Amino acid sequence: MTGLPRPTLGLILVSAFFATFISGCKEEEEDKVFEPVLLEISSLEDIVPITDSLVKPFLYHNVGGFDTLTVQENKEKFIAVVLPAILIVKHRVRQDLRKVKDLVLTDNWSKKDSLFYQAQLDRFNADSPFDLIIRMHTHPTSIALAQAVVESGWGTSRFFSEANNLFGIWSYNPDRPRIAAKSNTGNVHLRKYEDISGSIVDYFETIARARAYRNFRIASYETGDINKLLPHLSSYSERGTEYVDQLRTIIDQNNFQQYDHFVLDLQYSSPSEE
Repeated sequence: MTGLPRPTLGLILVSAFFATFISGCKEEEEDKVFEPVLLEISSLEDIVPITDSLVKPFLYHNVGGFDTLTVQENKEKFIAVVLPAILIVKHRVRQDLRKVKDLVLTDNWSKKDSLFYQAQLDRFNADSPFDLIIRMHTHPTSIALAQAVVESGWGTSRFFSEANNLFGIWSYNPDRPRIAAKSNTGNVHLRKYEDISGSIVDYFETIARARAYRNFRIASYETGDINKLLPHLSSYSERGTEYVDQLRTIIDQNNFQQYDHFVLDLQYSSPSEE
């Protein structure tokens, strides 16, 4: 054991309650290391439609032009691009969560273990194993997808096409890639990402870290009922309850809740790898 920090297990894990809490975390996907299939497309016609609940782990680059499509085509192409990326990010967070759960029930840690645990505390702004596990628990895919729709206008916004920014995430650091917002509110910038997965990572970390979403995190761990979860997202937009109502309408009208049961095809490999 190194001198690096680790949780005080004697205070936290002595009770059967905490052990039950650890074992009760949802594990919907395999604990398997995999790499997504990176696809550089030349046109929107190259986007592979999603036809099954087992989703191929495609991560698209150079995506734009959704505003040239019909409404129905736009929706289908947008979901085909964004849904796999959301599932990829959620899978990676859950893999890290499983490591955390294993560690907090283990007495002997290596230096690597301690560094990993501390990195997760810092990443999710947590102060205990209990707090960390709550923050690392990912919420329903339908909600993430609906927020991506609202914030990017089904992929037609300038922030999406120029910066791969799905969720309208702001930037306060001039040393990081960003673009200026066309706004009357002053010197406002939004984050710019290499691909949309970076935006999705930031989105989940924002929900996990910010005090404004504390009640959402707790509710999300306790239930997957979107009608109980959505009201806790009113602070995501200055439109408050109107924003929540919009999310609920998008989820209902587009049957987004079906995607809460979709998972990655972790056995898939691109033809070049077979």
